[in-house]
Amino acid sequence: MPYFVLTPERRDAPLNVVGTQVTVLASNAVTRSFGVTFQRGDEGTGPPPHSHDWDEAFYVLGGEISFFCEGRLHMCRPGTLVHVPRGTVHGFQYGQGGGQMLEITGEGALATRMFTDMDHEIPPGPPDIPKLLAVLERNGVTVEL
Repeated sequence: MPYFVLTPERRDAPLNVVGTQVTVLASNAVTRSFGVTFQRGDEGTGPPPHSHDWDEAFYVLGGEISFFCEGRLHMCRPGTLVHVPRGTVHGFQYGQGGGQMLEITGEGALATRMFTDMDHEIPPGPPDIPKLLAVLERNGVTVEL
């Protein structure tokens, strides 16, 4: 794969993922290794505790985001990096006024496919939980209920 430069006007529209707008900057399929997304979430939204078989990291750009990792809560402000190894139970919630961050996923991640499926199959508003869980499971994500 040759190098590429993605300017703002060439980006795809953000995906709507249950209260989070996810802009895919580079998918694992395109880079053949890592993936990068820009995420902007509404206050109080974010995924419940879950795990998956790929590494990921989050770099907080704006707002305050509460990260839950392996039973511990971390209040993360801009400039904070959170590394989550594969198999780690984690989740997060956007704080007052919402927030924004970069997500970097490791090789073999299905995150971009999962976000695309959620955008296409889960309409805005309160989600159909059984349908949401089915989309997550199909993409290798286990929700810890």
